[in-house]
Amino acid sequence: MALTKKEKAKKIQGVLDFLYPSPKIPLQHQNPYTLLIAVLLSAQCTDARVNTVTPKLFEKANTPGKMVALTIEEIEEIIRPCGLAQRKAHAIWTLSKIILESHQGEVPSSFEALEALPGVGHKTASVVMSQAFKQPAFPVDTHIHRCAERWGLSSGKNVVQTERDLKKLFSKSDWNRIHLQIIYFAREYCQARRHDAAACPICSIL
Repeated sequence: MALTKKEKAKKIQGVLDFLYPSPKIPLQHQNPYTLLIAVLLSAQCTDARVNTVTPKLFEKANTPGKMVALTIEEIEEIIRPCGLAQRKAHAIWTLSKIILESHQGEVPSSFEALEALPGVGHKTASVVMSQAFKQPAFPVDTHIHRCAERWGLSSGKNVVQTERDLKKLFSKSDWNRIHLQIIYFAREYCQARRHDAAACPICSIL
């Protein structure tokens, strides 16, 4: 008899908790502000690449005040390896100015305020809310979107639907951990290409 989505979720969580009991966010950061910038830079860029760029950026500017003291061109030059440098540099400088002027220099801790910042979409806001402020959130990136569909947990039509489906299947108290666990698992065992379902610790048991 085929497993229900709830039964699948329970088996998947068992594997993830065994393999990654205490997952750490893969983006290097020092505080909510540097996390926000790192997540913004990770759009259409690997976390590994971001981690090679941010040390130089944060050495010059790890606060909104220091960031706006740089020119957009200076920021762009540093973050160029991350791609979309012009757009991202403009967003980083502008959101830093808004944080200074409208939020007393502190990264806001609500979805509404975060998503109102330039360059910050729902996924970026979700990562900051879950990892910086420990609020329940389920950021869905390409890895999670792929695995949720592959594992039969979601239709996979879009990330909004995937997030909604996964939130129903896993306990709210576990969301912040599970989204990181799936990312690590997807990279190590459940890649997009040349995936061997029989060798995959999750695909092989569903």
